[in-house]
Amino acid sequence: MWAMNDPHPILGGATRRGPLSAIDTWLFDLDNTLYSSASDVFPQIHRNMLSFIVQLLGVSEDEAKLHRSRMYRQYGTTMRGMMVEHGVDPHAFMDHVHAIDLGCIDPAPQLGAAIARLPGRKIIFTNGSRHHATNVLNRLGIAGHFDAVFDVEDCDWLPKPDATGYTAIVARHGIAPERAAMIDDIPHNLAPASALGMTTVWVREGTDIRWKDQPPEHDHIDHVTGDLLGWLEAVPVSK
Repeated sequence: MWAMNDPHPILGGATRRGPLSAIDTWLFDLDNTLYSSASDVFPQIHRNMLSFIVQLLGVSEDEAKLHRSRMYRQYGTTMRGMMVEHGVDPHAFMDHVHAIDLGCIDPAPQLGAAIARLPGRKIIFTNGSRHHATNVLNRLGIAGHFDAVFDVEDCDWLPKPDATGYTAIVARHGIAPERAAMIDDIPHNLAPASALGMTTVWVREGTDIRWKDQPPEHDHIDHVTGDLLGWLEAVPVSK
């Protein structure tokens, strides 16, 4: 379907989807997608997750790391695992883990301009909270380019890649999946979007070691890029 020969956008070649110029709804993941995974955002979030687990369960930090990793693998997010296994209030958890310094993110006016030129609606689809998404978008200086934020609470606290959120966002916003694109840094988060008929874009940064052993080819991924800004700027739009 495509080959990742270099970090540049891949826009040509055969695809099972329609042309990008036909897309009228763009769903963007937030964290590690609209800003670099090399930033200090997620290290801060992970430290806050650990401190929450340590305080709640009375375990050591090393034990908390094991709990966090297991729950992420089992439930999709640590938050969901804390809810299921320990009855944690998700609002309290989110407030704690997102109490971070966003000074590590630089404003991104070029990214904002690239998003603004895309035809149709732009919606944030995040496993984080609406408050966190708003803070990040304001820090990037691109909040005004988005029509809505669809957060994990809107997914009934069932995080991506659970299918619940995907069907819910389509229903709430009247999205025609065959004319929608979803952009995410986690490859398995794109599978439910593809199953609905959306065009999928995997943002795979070379600095992101999470997927270093992940093969670049997946049946549910239509495009891959290591440069989201460049990819967006190359999307063909009608004059």
